[in-house]
Amino acid sequence: MEIQSYQNQAELLLKEYLLADSFIPYTSVICGICACKMVYDLTQLFSSVYFKSYLMLSKVQRNEWNNRSISTVHAIFITVMSLYFVFWSNLFSDHRYAGLIMFRSSALSTFSLGVSVGYFLADIGMITWFYPSLGGMEYVIHHLLSVAAVAYSMLSGEGQLYTFMVLISETTTPGINLRWYLDTAGMKRSRAYLINGVVIFVTWLVARILLFMYLFYHVYLHYDQVKQVHGYGILLIFVVPLVLSVMNLMWFGKIIRGLRKTLAKRQ
Repeated sequence: MEIQSYQNQAELLLKEYLLADSFIPYTSVICGICACKMVYDLTQLFSSVYFKSYLMLSKVQRNEWNNRSISTVHAIFITVMSLYFVFWSNLFSDHRYAGLIMFRSSALSTFSLGVSVGYFLADIGMITWFYPSLGGMEYVIHHLLSVAAVAYSMLSGEGQLYTFMVLISETTTPGINLRWYLDTAGMKRSRAYLINGVVIFVTWLVARILLFMYLFYHVYLHYDQVKQVHGYGILLIFVVPLVLSVMNLMWFGKIIRGLRKTLAKRQ
C-alpha cells in the first residue's frame, strides 16, 4: 500500500506539474540541458574504453570530441521531430484543422522545441567556456539567433511551423561531425571521407539552401497569416532565416571548395 501511495503521488506530480501545459516549456529545457550533460559524460566514458585514439588526443580535442557527440544526438532528435511536424503531422496542415497555422502548437511540438533550446543553451555555455576552440564568433551568433527564435516560438506558440522548417537544417550536423572524426583519425584519404563529403554537399544543398527557399515561398503564400503574428515574431520569421541563409551560403562555398580539393587529391 505504501509503494502504491508513492507511485500515485509520483504520477500526480508528473501529470499535474512536470507535464502540465504551463510547465512543459521549462521542464523540456531542463531535460535538454540534462540530456547534453548525460551524453557528454557517456561519450567520455565510452570513448575512453573503446577508442584508444581518444586517449591520445589533446584535452581540447577530447572536449570537441565529446561536444560533437552532443550535437549529433540533438541533430538526430530534432531532425526526426521536425520532419514529422512539417511533412507528416497534420498539426500544420492547411486543410486539416480550423484556425491559422501560425498559431498552432501541441504539447509534443512545444516539448521538442524546449529540448532544442536546452541544447543550444548548453552548447553556448561550452563554446563560451572553451572559446575559441569549439567555434568562433559565427557559431556564437548562430546559436544566439537559434535560441531567440526557438525560445520565442516555444513560449508563445507562434510560428512553430517555420521554426521546425529551419531546424530541419540540423540534418547536416551528423555528417559534418563524422568528417571531423575521420579527419582526427587520420582518414582524410579514405573512401569514407570522400563519400562523407558528397553526402554533406547534397544534404546541405537540400536542407540549408533549397528548404530555406521553400520556407520563404511558404511565408509569401501565407503572408496574410504571418502579418497577424506579434511584431517580435514577425521580425524573427524574416530576420533569422535570412541571416542563417547568408551564413549557409558562405559555409556552402567552403564545402564546395573542400570537396573540390578532396576530389583533386584523389585524381
